[in-house]
Amino acid sequence: MATFYEVLNAPPERLLNLFYIAARGPEKEDRKQKIRRVAAKLGLRSAQVVCGLGFNRHIRNLPDIINALGFENYEQLAADRNSYFINDLYQHLSIEDILAIYKALKHQYDLIPVIQYLLTGRLANIEKRIDATVNPLVIERYKKELRTVYAEGIAQIDFAESRLTNVHSGFRALINEVVIMVETKLMPIGDIFFRDSVLPEEKRKLISRGLVPANFVHDRLDDPATPAKEREMLQDVLPLVDKK
Repeated sequence: MATFYEVLNAPPERLLNLFYIAARGPEKEDRKQKIRRVAAKLGLRSAQVVCGLGFNRHIRNLPDIINALGFENYEQLAADRNSYFINDLYQHLSIEDILAIYKALKHQYDLIPVIQYLLTGRLANIEKRIDATVNPLVIERYKKELRTVYAEGIAQIDFAESRLTNVHSGFRALINEVVIMVETKLMPIGDIFFRDSVLPEEKRKLISRGLVPANFVHDRLDDPATPAKEREMLQDVLPLVDKK
C-alpha cells in the first residue's frame, strides 16, 4: 500500500520497491489494465499512479519502472500525466493531490513552464464546470488551488499576465486574484492598478487592503480615459484613501 504523496516524493529506491514487483502480471495486459491492477495493489487510483510517478523528480532516470507499467518512454508517461492533470476535476485526483503536486514542483524548475502551460487548460475546464453547475465544493477547491499556485511560486509573470488580460474574468475577482498577485509580490501594484482590464471591484479590494497609494487613486481620477464605473468607485473610496 502507498499514498499519493509518497509516490510523488519517493526516492528511486522506494519507487523501485513499490512498482517494479507490483507491475509483474499477465503478458497480454494493455497499459491501462496494468496501471489499474498496480494501482489497486497499492490502494491508489490510476490517475494517482500516473501523476504521482509522472511528476516525481526521479522518474526520468528510472526507465525500468516506466517500461514495467507499459509505457515506451518518459514522453508517453508525461502525455498521460498531462491528460489526467488537465481533465480530472477533483474526481480521481483530490484537491489534496493537486496541492501536493504544486508543492513538489516548486523546486523542479524545468517543469514549472510545463505546469503553467497545463494550468491554462485545467483552469479553463474547472471554470466551465463552475459555470455549468455553480457547485460550491468545486468553487472552494478552485479557490484553494489557485491560491496555492501563487503561494508556491508556480505562477510566474507570464501566467499572471495571461490572467490579467482577460477583461471578463469574474473568476479572477471570485478569488481576489489581483490581491494575491500583489501580496505574494509577483507583480507590483502599479502594474495592476492602472489597467482597464482589472475590474473596479477588484481595485476596490486592493484599496481596502491598503495596497494602493493615495496618489495612484488621484492619478487615475485625473486621467480622462478612466472608465465611468471605475471613476464612480474611486470617488466613493477617495475619503478613506485620503484619510490614511
